[in-house]
Amino acid sequence: MLPHNKINILVVDDEASIRESLSGWLQQDGYVVENAADGATALAMARDKHYDIMLIDVKMPEMDGLTLLKKLKENEATETSMVMMTAHGAIQDAVEAMKEGAYDYLLKPFELEELSLTIEKLVQMQTLAMENQILRERVATFTRFENLVGESPPMLKLFETIVDVAQSDATVLITGETGTGKELIARAIHAQSPRCYGPFIAINCGAFTEHLLESELFGHEKGAFTDAKFTKKGRLEMANAGTLFLDEVGDISMKMQIDLLRVLETHEFTRVGGTAPLHSDFRVIAATHRDLQESIQDKTFRQDLYYRLNVIHIEAPPLRNRPEDIPLLANYFLRRYAAETNKRIDSIHPEALEAMKRYSWPGNVRELENAIERAVVIGKGRQLRLTDFPFASTAAAAPAANQSLEDIERQHIARVLHAEGGNISNAAKVLKINRTTLYQKIKKYGLTA
Repeated sequence: MLPHNKINILVVDDEASIRESLSGWLQQDGYVVENAADGATALAMARDKHYDIMLIDVKMPEMDGLTLLKKLKENEATETSMVMMTAHGAIQDAVEAMKEGAYDYLLKPFELEELSLTIEKLVQMQTLAMENQILRERVATFTRFENLVGESPPMLKLFETIVDVAQSDATVLITGETGTGKELIARAIHAQSPRCYGPFIAINCGAFTEHLLESELFGHEKGAFTDAKFTKKGRLEMANAGTLFLDEVGDISMKMQIDLLRVLETHEFTRVGGTAPLHSDFRVIAATHRDLQESIQDKTFRQDLYYRLNVIHIEAPPLRNRPEDIPLLANYFLRRYAAETNKRIDSIHPEALEAMKRYSWPGNVRELENAIERAVVIGKGRQLRLTDFPFASTAAAAPAANQSLEDIERQHIARVLHAEGGNISNAAKVLKINRTTLYQKIKKYGLTA
């Protein structure tokens, strides 16, 4: 609770004896107390200084307590708690004061112990309100950019863009390599936007077949197909009053692109198997690792949908373009995984950090996170050392002059597979080849996924 000597109280009463009595009593309780003999004086004092609490007599000449209360509220003294003092025959005045925003009232004559109790409760309430505000500010600071960590010029520019973009409802297209944090950027935009209290609904478009994606997006009615045993809301409905995040939007089929374009234009859709049109108010943020301009040339992505999505474009910077952020990220992930595993690991050896800064990180931040998690699990001491990052020390080195192109390709594929945890689809996206080609190269080089 706030200490009493940090609480400023103003007693406003036209009777000197009451002012002196109340002030003396409250000063004995440790509060900082000042007096005002009338409403005009109190109003002037409140303009020059902040008071946490005011004790105001309702019946005063010239400016009564109710008028003073209203004027204080007009002057935005909203953080000051007002306690009204009134006679037994004027309870209606006290009720009116409560309607105008007074915290409480005391009926004259009252016991001084009753005054102490009222003030103590008020201080407790103000302390809780202050702690709550501090907590909200800390949470807001922590979630401001949804775990996006960095202080490099590309990241500072990204943070600035997020703040600017968040204030509108314009559609955003986020592009960038796998593992650069495109979904984190989308979540940060949502958290900064007026829609922050609405839902953030994400769907990975590349993870579903055309039929399943249609059901996931639009929902379906009971009996619409064999396994539709109940009516299901789609992501479009769920995102009402919030944000819909379409991850890997470049992977959807041409038919779904037509359907999606129609929804983006009208915000109306029909569930699979349904006939009634539904409306949903959502903002769209899309992301892809693909070059959509190239997909348009290949006729695998519609140009009109691209223009609809690409109202605002954000490029997620790859980790190799911001090496100064690597120590920040590494220590951020170290603290997280050390806490999760209950291991006493305090730091990362400078040699290991330098090796990380030299490494190209084909899997970007996701690969770095996986590397730190692995190192925390296998690490033995209080500090992560270079030997805990075998890929970082070997892969960071430049290819030897006598290495063949096949050797370099084999090593690079092995690094990417490692970075993506053996996930063939993700590794193929990073390498920008299809899965069949990657399978062939894995077999050719005797690698394991």
